Amino acid sequence: MTLRITTGFLLWCGAMALPLPASAQATFTTLYSFCTQGAFPDCTDGLSPEAGLIQAANGAFYGTTNAGGETENGGTVFKITPGGALATVASFCSHGTYPSCTDGGSPTAGLIQGADGDLYGTTSVGGKNKGFGTIFKFSPTNGALTTLYSFCPKSNCADGGSPTAGLIEAANGAFYGTTEEGGANVNEDYCRPGCGTIFKITASGALTTLYSFCSQTNCTDGYFPTSGLIQGTDGNFYGTTLFGGAYGFGTVFKVSPGGTLTTLHSFDNIDGAYPEASLIQGTDDNFYGTASAGGANFLGTVFKMTPGGAVTTLHSFDGTDGEWPYAPLIRATDGNFYGLTSFAGAHSGGTVFTITPGGTLTTLYDFCSQPGCTDGGRPEGALVQGTDGAFYGTTSSYGATEDSTGTVFRLSTSLGPFVETVPASQKVDRMVRILGTDLTGAGSVTFNGTAATFTVASRSEIITTVPPGATSGFVEVTTPGGTLKSNGVFTVTP
Repeated sequence: MTLRITTGFLLWCGAMALPLPASAQATFTTLYSFCTQGAFPDCTDGLSPEAGLIQAANGAFYGTTNAGGETENGGTVFKITPGGALATVASFCSHGTYPSCTDGGSPTAGLIQGADGDLYGTTSVGGKNKGFGTIFKFSPTNGALTTLYSFCPKSNCADGGSPTAGLIEAANGAFYGTTEEGGANVNEDYCRPGCGTIFKITASGALTTLYSFCSQTNCTDGYFPTSGLIQGTDGNFYGTTLFGGAYGFGTVFKVSPGGTLTTLHSFDNIDGAYPEASLIQGTDDNFYGTASAGGANFLGTVFKMTPGGAVTTLHSFDGTDGEWPYAPLIRATDGNFYGLTSFAGAHSGGTVFTITPGGTLTTLYDFCSQPGCTDGGRPEGALVQGTDGAFYGTTSSYGATEDSTGTVFRLSTSLGPFVETVPASQKVDRMVRILGTDLTGAGSVTFNGTAATFTVASRSEIITTVPPGATSGFVEVTTPGGTLKSNGVFTVTP
C-alpha cells in the first residue's frame, strides 16, 4: 500500500547537470543501466531498483532490484564496484512461482551489513506462508541466500506482513524493522489485513512482534509504516507512519525496546503529509526527515523534529527544486544533509539536493525522466556516501537503452575520503569493522583518542576491537596518505 504518486513527464532533456554555484559543483556519472542483459521484462540483471545501496566491507556496493533476475522476475541482489562493474549475486523466486516464491520476491528495501559480515534485508512478497514477504540474509563470501523468516504463519497475519522497509541492527545485536500490513489490529475502514507492525528478530530468525498499529480509535497512532526505524541516542527507536494520526496525514513515533509506543507528531498537511522515509538523528539530537507531500506547496517537505516532538518545516518543495521526496536524508561528512526528490526539477525527473541543518537547500543535480535519458529518472532509494567521499545511488526508471529501467550513479563533490565503522556502536572488547577506500599500511587506530589493536584485513577493511577505556567519539585511522576520520560518532555502549 506504499504511496507512489505518478505523473506525466512534460519535458524532454539531455543527461546533463545544471550550472551550480561554485560551492556546490558536482560531477555526475551513470555507472550502470539495468536490463542490459536480456530484453524487457526478462532482464536477468534486474530492473527497477527502488532501494539505495550500501558499501560492504569488501569495498563494493550492494543493492536490490524490485523485479527481473534469472527466475520468475522476482528481483535480485546485485554487487557493483565503484567503477561500475555489476554482478547479479542472487535472484529471488528461485523456489516456487511469482508471487508464491518460498524464498521471497520483489525486494523494495535496501540491505544492511550486520556485525557478522552478512547482509540482511526484506522482500515484500513471497515466503512459505501466504506470500506476505520474508526476512533474509545473504553471505558476500559464499553467495548463500537464507530465508530467516516468512511472515503470516498466523491467522490474519498477526505477526505482520509485507515488509517494504529495511532492517537496522540495534546496539543489543538484534535486528528491528516494520511491516506495512498485518498485525493484531484489523480495521475495516483503514486497513486489512492489519495496519502494520514493529518487530524484533534475532540473527537466527526468532521474531517478536513489539507493536501493532491502529490500536487506538481512528488509528490516531498511525498505520502503514512504510519506512524503517532508527535507534536514537536514548536507546529508543523512531519511525514514521504513512497514514493516520490526529489528522490522517501520518505520524512520527517513538517506541521503546519493549514495545511501548508514543506518537510524537501528527502531520496536518501544512507541515507535511504522508512521510514514507525513515528519520535521521543529527549531532544536535534533533531528528530530520522528509514528508512526501504537503507543505506550503503540497509537494513535500524537509522537516526537523525535537526529541519532544516539536516539528519545524525547513523547506517546502515547489516543483522547480523537485517534488515528492520519497527517500530518507543522509548526513554527510560536511555536516549537511543530502537527499532526493522523485519527480519534477528542471527536467521533470527528480533531483539530488543538499540542505543545511538550518534549512538552506541547494539542488546538485536534475534527472531527466524520459525514455532515452541515459542518466535515469525517479530516484526512490536513499543516497549513500562512499568511503571515497562521493555519493552513490539508484534511479528506478530509464537508462542507456530502450529497455533500461533504472540506473546506478555516482555524484562526486569536493568531499574527501573517510572511514566508517560497522556497527556504529559496540561494547568494550567487542569486534568492530572499519571500512575505507585505501587502508593498506595503516599505522594506528584510535577510538576518541584511545589506541586500539587492529589487523588490516584488506585494502578496504580493518578488523579491531573496542579498547578498554574508550569513550564515545570519532574513530581515526592513520594511513600513509593521511589521517582518516569516521563519518559519525562511534558510541561505546555499556
